[in-house]
Order: sequence, then C-alpha cells, then structure tokens
Amino acid sequence: MTQAVRQHPRLVSLEGGEGAGKSSAIAAIRALLLARGHEVVLTREPGGTPLAERIRELLLEPHDEPLAAETELLLMFASRAQHVRQVVEPALQRGAYVVSDRFTDSSYAYQADGRGLDHALVETLERSVVGIRPGLTLLLDVDVRVGRLRTSGRDLWPDRIEGEQDDFFERVREGFRRRARAEPQRFRIIDASLAPGQVTAAVEAEVTGWLDAGA
Repeated sequence: MTQAVRQHPRLVSLEGGEGAGKSSAIAAIRALLLARGHEVVLTREPGGTPLAERIRELLLEPHDEPLAAETELLLMFASRAQHVRQVVEPALQRGAYVVSDRFTDSSYAYQADGRGLDHALVETLERSVVGIRPGLTLLLDVDVRVGRLRTSGRDLWPDRIEGEQDDFFERVREGFRRRARAEPQRFRIIDASLAPGQVTAAVEAEVTGWLDAGA
C-alpha cells in the first residue's frame, strides 16, 4: 500500500525561482535555530549526499542528448529518495532541524507546471518515494526578470535548467504561488524583490512566529 505523506515539524524548506536569494535566507534560519539551542542540518536538492550530488550533475549539466521531462522528474526523485533516507530522516529522528534548499514542491513547480507533466505523477512519487513533507516552507517570490538578472554570470559552468526561457520560469513561479495559496498553513510567501536586509528580516520574523506558535 502506498504510504501517506507525513508533515514533519522540524523539516523546513526554502523554495523559489532562480535568483530568489535562498542561500542568505537559509543562513539566517540556521543562525536563528542555533540561537535557540537546536541542532541544525543544512542540505539541498537535488543533492545532499555524494550519490545524490552525482545525480545533480546529470540533471544540471547540459547534454548533447535532450533530457526527457519524465527522465528529469525520475532523476529528481532518485536523488530525493537517497537524500531523504541518508540525511533527512536520520537527522529528524535524532531531534535536529533540517533546513533544505528545495524539496518536493520544486518538482511540482518545475517538472509539473514548468514541463507540463501530470501533477498526479508527482503526487504518486511523493507518496511512494519520499513520504515526508516540510512543516514550514518559505517561498521566496521574485519577478522572473529580476531573478534572471541576479543569476546572470553567477555559475562557473552552464546550468541546463537556468538556460530555459522566461516563459518556462513564469510557469514555475505561478506553480509555486498556486501551491502556496492552496496550503497557507505550511507556506509563507516572502517578497524577495526587497533589499537583502529586508528579505532576511522577513524570513526571521516568519520563522520566529512559526516557532513561537509551537512548531
């Protein structure tokens, strides 16, 4: 039988399009949790383990052979399965907080909304392969053009997904926003177009409120 997806109160994810500023937000969350005496594990998707990082390379490096949307999705979940079993679940079981740069919501936004795959396929994989969902997801929302300008020339090697056209990222952004509207108890939307200090302050305020509410 396919397992239900559990929402875990110590799993926090950061989502958003390219150039949303997730790295700075993650650092702020880590500092806040450490100040409260918690163990914090920072990780990312795709990736998070040596094997999952090798899958990340397959996903992000450009290839002569086009990567089918279904292949991209299945590679994402192969990486995620390894990540969850080797990093996320062990950390949560020992009482740590896990803060992840992306989680399954990215597959709904990028592979379902962006690539046009069936949401039901992602839902099936989430239940069967992952089985866990963040207790808090911060969506750093920024205009696609602003985000693309921020990432221009950022990486030392070309990122296959970052090379997509703006219409792809518009679909991704709307996919994230739609999920946030559907799950307001889990999502917090942060205006990532603000100055970095303002974004950090907004992230800290949302996480503090969430923790104080008994998360």
